[in-house]
Amino acid sequence: MDAKRTILITGATSGIGESLLNHYSASGYQVVACGRNREKLAQYAEHNSNIIPLAFDITDNEKIAQAANQLSDVGHIDILMLNAGDCRYIDNAKAFDGELFASVIATNLQSLGYLLEHFLPKVTDGGQVVFVSSSATLLPFPRAEAYGASKAGIDYLAKTLRLDLKSENIDVTLIHPGFIKTPLTDKNDFPMPFLLSSQQAASRIYQGVSARKSYLHFPKRLTLTLKLLALFPDFVWQSIILRSNKV
Repeated sequence: MDAKRTILITGATSGIGESLLNHYSASGYQVVACGRNREKLAQYAEHNSNIIPLAFDITDNEKIAQAANQLSDVGHIDILMLNAGDCRYIDNAKAFDGELFASVIATNLQSLGYLLEHFLPKVTDGGQVVFVSSSATLLPFPRAEAYGASKAGIDYLAKTLRLDLKSENIDVTLIHPGFIKTPLTDKNDFPMPFLLSSQQAASRIYQGVSARKSYLHFPKRLTLTLKLLALFPDFVWQSIILRSNKV
């Protein structure tokens, strides 16, 4: 492995992002670790010379611009891993929480526009852009109006960008993970079938991105079931989803 290959990972201080950081740094990559937890990022860099800490809020365009300017010595990015996100639910649809909805959309979707504006120009010829979306976009789920809408937007963004970056020789990978054990999912109060660890998710993402796959979904026991259910009439999958979520 060429030690000079560089990957930038957003959301690198917890969950899948932290496991991806560990996986890529152990594989000889130079990792630009992005997050808001400055102390944790500093600890990463202190113990691993392959890690470059970059602290900023992904919803603040000005802070992202300042962070991108700090990468002048890096030169280029081989893999831009857009992983950071939030998961919160609309608990009462009739009393719709517009502020929560806007916040989740800003964190999960709007932020990607800022990140692409400042970091995509640094992606080298032959590089990759990776979007970590969610299998929640395969079928609607109760209370997921904000989270699901934001992830559905990511799907469309990734697929469109894949077309427009062909001429730049940059590949785009879209990822649909199932339920992954992270600090975010630890708060879930409903069944999470086929739950994987963040380390298992990172390993599958690493393998798929290394193979330059355009689309990854896992675990297939879950994602293929959702894809199959989506083919049935609405009343069939709706009754199954509502029953499984005890709504």
